[in-house]
Amino acid sequence: MAATTHTVTNQAPPLVGYDVFTSDRALTEAVERHVDPELLPVAREELEVLGLSAGSAQAQEWGVLANENPPRLRTHDRYGNRIDEVEFHPAWHRLLGKGVSAGLTNAWGRPGGHVRRAAGFLVWTQAEAGHGCPLSMTHAAVPALRTDPELAAEWEPLLTSQVYEEGLRPATEKAGALFGMGMTEKQGGSDVRANTTEARPLAASGEYVLTGHKWFCSAPMSDGFLVLAQAPGGLTCFLVPRVLPDGSRNVFAIQRLKDKLGNKSNASSEVEFDGTWARRVGDEGRGVRTIIEMVAATRLDCVLGSAALMRQAVAQAVHHAAYRSAFGGVLIEKPLMRNVLADLALESEAATTLGLRLAAAYDSGSETDRAFLRLAVPAAKYWVTKRCTPVAAEALECLGGNGYVEESGMPRLLRESPLNSIWEGSGNVQALDVLRALQREPEALNAFLQEVGQARGADHRLDGAIKGLLTELADLDGIEARARRLVERMALVLQGSLLVRWAPPEVADAFCASRLGGDWGTAFGTLPHSLDLAKVVERARAAV
Repeated sequence: MAATTHTVTNQAPPLVGYDVFTSDRALTEAVERHVDPELLPVAREELEVLGLSAGSAQAQEWGVLANENPPRLRTHDRYGNRIDEVEFHPAWHRLLGKGVSAGLTNAWGRPGGHVRRAAGFLVWTQAEAGHGCPLSMTHAAVPALRTDPELAAEWEPLLTSQVYEEGLRPATEKAGALFGMGMTEKQGGSDVRANTTEARPLAASGEYVLTGHKWFCSAPMSDGFLVLAQAPGGLTCFLVPRVLPDGSRNVFAIQRLKDKLGNKSNASSEVEFDGTWARRVGDEGRGVRTIIEMVAATRLDCVLGSAALMRQAVAQAVHHAAYRSAFGGVLIEKPLMRNVLADLALESEAATTLGLRLAAAYDSGSETDRAFLRLAVPAAKYWVTKRCTPVAAEALECLGGNGYVEESGMPRLLRESPLNSIWEGSGNVQALDVLRALQREPEALNAFLQEVGQARGADHRLDGAIKGLLTELADLDGIEARARRLVERMALVLQGSLLVRWAPPEVADAFCASRLGGDWGTAFGTLPHSLDLAKVVERARAAV
């Protein structure tokens, strides 16, 4: 075959060897906005180091290997002894170790910790998303454990450690530990109050034995788990260690690993408890209230994880269009492709800006911000995670047939994209949670309206959307059937308010015209042609 037939032209080079953090203007500006100026140099340095690692060829290869070589369950050793271990490819351990060492489980005890961690989580997830599950749950377990000072003193230093140690050993022998969570069961799913796992108290105070099952138990290789079970006093939260203090294995029978659509690198399992030793966390009968802070934190990570997937999808699409020529010119300069890319970039920037604002509210800790989070977290979780799949699909199409091929990395993004909408409460659960807060916690609505009201008068389309939202909130008839529509409007108004206050004029203008003003079609690439779309696209471009 003639060598001339193999000359490669008009192919975009791989997007590799770049700083994932500094090339993301929306993210860098959010960090500068929300981190104390005295902390900013340190925060930027750590994020730049992580960004360079996330954009490296090595990290990209780890992501490929971790997904091409998914975890394997070993229920027994060669002699027939039950061991219930999950084996991972070395690339998984490298990804997870890097995430732990970068502080992605350490937000609660350091200044500006939530914004710094949120930005890092958004950056590092773009290298590979599956290992974000144990990072998220380990981080999120801290506030639940703090309901019991003794447990918190024992476990929090291990969970917030920046040392990763794989393998099952007593926690006292490790420099760092990971946590998982087991809430849902076969018969109940999201309705955790229907759980049947039984907790029988032992003679020692706070100690129980569990009998039952969990239909979804994520990261089963972890050192400990927060689970819900029915104690004599009602549904209660428990800490289940994998290894007991004497070094013996706790009863934690992994029945199988889930064969999932995406998220292949991460192990999700079904487990059985049969005389499993556990320690109570919080009071009997208050399991949901105890674990709800963990759930809220993991829901924020669903927002950040989806924002990361969208950002990587948009970065890949813009990068491809900047190098690929068709129909007489470079794709990025074609008006129609520019419209598509700008539309995708708006969705990505709105998600990033909202996610970092929520993280900043955690750092603030003020009464107003706590009330704001009560509504904003489920609303953001509902909307941002639902936007992820259409963004990933459209970005894949920007690469044409190349995007449909595994080597491009886009199929993995697409398969991952529905996950965050399903985990930690699907769309309906989030919408109903918003209704519950509206009906029971008036201070939450006041804080939410105070937040969006900071941009009132700056854009007539935002003002109109706020007015429409207030009309929706004033009409409670048939509110459950309208819950998704209401929560969507709340999220869009909040994103619009944040962009009007903080984004460049061309970004805020395009968002308000399309998402709030109705000058938009039903697919990406239908923005008003009169907008300054070139600047929106250029802002989203990753500098290599």
